[in-house]
Amino acid sequence: MQTIARHAFQSTVLAVAALSAAGAHAQVTVKDAWVRATVPQQKSTSAFMQISAAKDTKLVSVSTPVTPLAEVHEMAMRDGVMRMRQVAGGIEVPAGKTVDLTPSGQHIMLLDLPQQVKVGDKVPLTLVFEDKAGKRETQQVEATVRPLNGAASGMPGMHGDHKH
Repeated sequence: MQTIARHAFQSTVLAVAALSAAGAHAQVTVKDAWVRATVPQQKSTSAFMQISAAKDTKLVSVSTPVTPLAEVHEMAMRDGVMRMRQVAGGIEVPAGKTVDLTPSGQHIMLLDLPQQVKVGDKVPLTLVFEDKAGKRETQQVEATVRPLNGAASGMPGMHGDHKH
């Protein structure tokens, strides 16, 4: 009897886990997540990725154990000057379209880094998405740290009108 009960319990647990995993990843897909490596003493960097969703949603927040301060940002030209700022309200992800978070556009800023992030490191990110009805979905992503390439995003002193 215990064997049957244990088997039934294990089957139920596996079914619930499978449904939870399917539900957690059914609405939002994140691909090619990466973080730009830093140099010693650098206190910020950026994360990039491709996001798509089955229905209209938006990326409203991000967190990581690497730093206490992570924000959704964008770079934009204003009065002939490239400025970086936090995105109020999040980044829209229209149904069926892919949104690229890139060094020259929308991205995630990792601020107040306590230590250097080096090429090959893995940075865990928790992304929070919200649909039009206000329902939130959390997506866990592991971003690989890639080499610096000389672009401005994530470099010291390139925060424009960023405010903490």
